Amino acid sequence: MSLTVLSVAYPFASVGPDAVGGAEQVLSHLDAALVAAGHRSVVVACAGSSTAGAHVATSAAAGRITPQQRQRTCAEHRRNIERALDRYPVDLVHMHGIDFHDYLPPRGVPALVTLHLPPSWYPASVFHLDRPDTYLHCVSRAQRRACPAGDLLLPEIENGVPVRSLQFHCRKRNFAVALGRICPEKNLHVALDAGRIADVPVLLGGQVFPYEAHERYFREQIAPRLDAQRRFIGPVGFARKRRLLSAARCVLLPTLAPETSSLVAMEALACGTPVVAFPSGAIPDVVEHGGTGFLVRTAKEMADAIAACDRIDPDHCRRVARERFSLDSMTRKYFDVYQQLANSPRAAAVARYAGANFAGV
Repeated sequence: MSLTVLSVAYPFASVGPDAVGGAEQVLSHLDAALVAAGHRSVVVACAGSSTAGAHVATSAAAGRITPQQRQRTCAEHRRNIERALDRYPVDLVHMHGIDFHDYLPPRGVPALVTLHLPPSWYPASVFHLDRPDTYLHCVSRAQRRACPAGDLLLPEIENGVPVRSLQFHCRKRNFAVALGRICPEKNLHVALDAGRIADVPVLLGGQVFPYEAHERYFREQIAPRLDAQRRFIGPVGFARKRRLLSAARCVLLPTLAPETSSLVAMEALACGTPVVAFPSGAIPDVVEHGGTGFLVRTAKEMADAIAACDRIDPDHCRRVARERFSLDSMTRKYFDVYQQLANSPRAAAVARYAGANFAGV
């Protein structure tokens, strides 16, 4: 059955193959997969996004994101969702933003919400929505365990990455990479400290979004640590990221956030590169200590692990990525859910989704 899926992105981050955020990357992969499979994909996302399907653009925020700017942008986002619903015969709306509750679509079309971020970062009210035919799901078992019980919550669908596209063999070089949003909870200044202690260069890639706290963190914690051996290289597109991850000695993830998943760790392993990470949230479910990397708790432990990464077998990392983090597997599970929810009454959809047909989700 051919479907029309309306995907709704977080309105302040662009979507596309070179997207920085994990939620935006997942949305982009699903958008491309829908079009490739002969479905119709419609994406409501900020201007500057790149989509495989139709793009309904919300104006990109100008300057720092203030409460007033957020209110204006969310109002426009809501109007664009309604425009898309009027224009296209939408079977399902798939919401991805942390603020999805501010622009839920009108009643009438089933809505699936992927909770990409820690449950505690959402208002408690999202787990008890009044809108009919609205379903939530998580991206890892660890995240789902942290959610309050409720009949809106469906079994998790774990994230995946394009393992085949990430196969890029090259000579390993003596530098480490750290990638992510430049913000306090990602704790990326510790990666720079660990590189200094280990006497290994560190390339820090990512985006500083125009929030006051993010800009202050970069100014006070990142910039003073930069030098010839510890460089900030800004946002990194897919092709450059693949080269960096493949050539790096290791990838550093000193995150303090209760991570729900880690696309960066999955991508690194697909490139045959070990991951040295803090054991936050779902990270221990992604990184096998001593097998595909190391779990550490301090900058000194991270530095020691950088030195030990030559004991990690790159082929083992690639094999684990193929077996556990396949984008094809993720896409197939989402498509199954789309089909189940698109034309089913609420009770029947939930019963079928939670039943034997979804035992492997």
